[in-house]
Amino acid sequence: MQLVFILEQVLNGLLVGAYYLLIALGLSLIFSLGGIVNLAHGGFYAIGAYLAVLLTNRIGFAGAFVASPVIVGLLGIAVERLLFHRFYRSDPILSLLLTFGLAMIIEQGLRIVFGAAPLPFSIPPELRGQVFIGDFIYPRYRLIIFAIAIAAIAATWFVVYRTAFGRVVRAGVQNPSMVAALGISLSSYMTAIAALGVGLAGLAGVLLAPISGVHPAMGAEILVAAFVVVVIGGLGSFWGVIAAAALVGVVRGVTIYFNPSWGEASMYFLMALVLLLRPRGLFGERIAKFE
Repeated sequence: MQLVFILEQVLNGLLVGAYYLLIALGLSLIFSLGGIVNLAHGGFYAIGAYLAVLLTNRIGFAGAFVASPVIVGLLGIAVERLLFHRFYRSDPILSLLLTFGLAMIIEQGLRIVFGAAPLPFSIPPELRGQVFIGDFIYPRYRLIIFAIAIAAIAATWFVVYRTAFGRVVRAGVQNPSMVAALGISLSSYMTAIAALGVGLAGLAGVLLAPISGVHPAMGAEILVAAFVVVVIGGLGSFWGVIAAAALVGVVRGVTIYFNPSWGEASMYFLMALVLLLRPRGLFGERIAKFE
């Protein structure tokens, strides 16, 4: 029976790692190509959750699941074109200040429009229930979240590593001067990456809204954990972020089983340990334009 409980905590940890990854992967992609540390990324996660609440009442949860990430992605395009592209060649501190201010605007805007109290939102009836495998029992909706997260990450991998678009993006990360010399403008690619990264955050907001609650500060709460994942994995590393999300999730889940009060702290201890041993993170690479 104890083994079953440990297995449940490992699965819970992997689930937590999966939705950390949906947010951290977007952060890493935007930083890799544009050098923008997007402190407003959690705000787009919160917008995705609020859109899920609003749209579910009109088009159902399935419709909200499709429409919310698309709308958030379009917001990402607008923000990138209006704000981010002005700071690609500027001091990184300026982009930090910009995105910090944008995060505050999003949070306070949600508070003004929807109020400070959490909005009620529950798992759709058709997705409720338990999965039974012998003595092992696990909520069906959590398994669905895990499957969707894996599918989204696999699709992102395919775009980045198996398409002409992805080849240009990876070349732009490693050697933007050479890409420019070939006559390729990275501007449109950065817009697409911003839409993809922000859309992934919106997707995480939709999936997590029924189980984590919908409130204005939810973006700030998850952003810190996402940054921990990015730092552990290595800035700019696709596979590093994936490995770090799984590691953080499992360590957190197992730690909670043995000592619940240490659950949240465990990922910060893990980050400190990794940075002591490998300051660039697990799979961090040298990126020419940032050195």
